[in-house]
Amino acid sequence: MARLFSLAAISFIFLAFHAVAGSSLPVTRSIGAPVGFGAACAKYKWLCGRMAAQPLTDAAGIALLQKVNRAVNGRIIPAEDRPSSGSKDVWSLPVAGRGDCEDYALQKMKDLIEAGFPSNRLALSVVIGPHDQNHVVLIARTDGGDFVLDNLTSAVRPWRITGYTFLATQDFQSRTGWRVTLAGPRAGEFS
Repeated sequence: MARLFSLAAISFIFLAFHAVAGSSLPVTRSIGAPVGFGAACAKYKWLCGRMAAQPLTDAAGIALLQKVNRAVNGRIIPAEDRPSSGSKDVWSLPVAGRGDCEDYALQKMKDLIEAGFPSNRLALSVVIGPHDQNHVVLIARTDGGDFVLDNLTSAVRPWRITGYTFLATQDFQSRTGWRVTLAGPRAGEFS
């Protein structure tokens, strides 16, 4: 009975997501990668490489995204880079269970790839987050649209309902590249 409820709950969530999702983030021209991304790309081969994976159904993919988002958010303590590294913007996996937004996003990407989510359907994205600060989230592309995994919420949400303005996103296919995104409530301020 519990398994039946669990499958029904996942199906309901999947259908609800599709009702508001349905679109991929728009991208335009190439843009330079954020500071810190190049070093992370060199350090973590999975970040910029393509890893073979079996295709997932959207329902299974969404369930995996939710599981990983909650797990990573629950085990990492928010911390800025400066105290641990001496540098303002280091992109790395969390150190000693602590990390900032890009560290959360990297850990989620690593965990999802290891769980079989296709690497060419995952990308980092720089957004304008709370308090008008740059913030990094993970984008997961499904057949039903692009979803955001964020260290500020346990909910995996379609990009359109996050309230974020998306500035630049890692290229899903050419994983070392980045593309201008400019989507969301304040996108017009930057075009």
